[in-house]
Formats: sequence, C-alpha cells, structure tokens
Amino acid sequence: MGIVVALISGALMSIQGVFNTEVTKQTSVWVAAGWVQVTAFITCVLIWLFTGREPIGGLMEVTPRYVLAGGIIGALITYTVIRSMGSLGPAQASLLIVVAQIIVAYGIELWGLFGVEKAPFAWHKLIGAAIAIAGIVVFERT
Repeated sequence: MGIVVALISGALMSIQGVFNTEVTKQTSVWVAAGWVQVTAFITCVLIWLFTGREPIGGLMEVTPRYVLAGGIIGALITYTVIRSMGSLGPAQASLLIVVAQIIVAYGIELWGLFGVEKAPFAWHKLIGAAIAIAGIVVFERT
C-alpha cells in the first residue's frame, strides 16, 4: 500500500506544480503560494472535522520544537516548485526535485538526522542515486 500512496503522491505533486505555476502566471508567486496554503488549511480542517478530531493542544507537546516548522517548509516548497516548473518545465523540474529528495532523504537516514533511525551505508543505495543523476543527464540530452 505504501508504494501506491507514494506513486499517488508523486503524481499529485506534479499536477499541483503545474496548477500552481499557472496560477502564478495570472497572479503572483506569493498569491499562488498563499492560496495553496490557505486551501490546504481549509481542507485539513474539514477532514479533521469528519475524522478522529484529535486535540489540537497536542501541538504544544510536540518535541523537538523544530519539527513544527513543516508548514514553513511547505510554503518554501510551494514557492520553489512554482519557480522551477516555470523556468524548467514540469518534467525537468520534477526529475530534479525527485533526485534531490532521494539524495537528501538518504543523507538523513545515513546520518540519523532529525530523530530518524540511523541506517548503515549501503553501496546499492549510492549506486541507485548515481543512476538517478545519470538519468538527469540522459533526460537533458535533446
């Protein structure tokens, strides 16, 4: 099930990037990014109302505190996706975004950053990242 959800996530991110880039062309990058964040908030509130309704006060108990910066990071992600898709196009931007995600995520696992369980170095993961980077080079050749 995790694979299906991850594939849906990737597809939705690509579609969202195209939509947000179009909204930016007709308004501005911060209007588009703000719209994304406001509508995401409304969606989260509506889903929360119809599901578990866990107490919001639990946010004050979250540790370490820096993990609460996810919304700020989300706004920056929206901005950078809009900018990259606007200048590179959806395919090239998505490819670079995914490769950056792979490399950073592996680094987080490798060094056990942000409370993630430290994973041992694995050559096959490094080779996989190198193949992904080679894929960018092949994709760029026109």
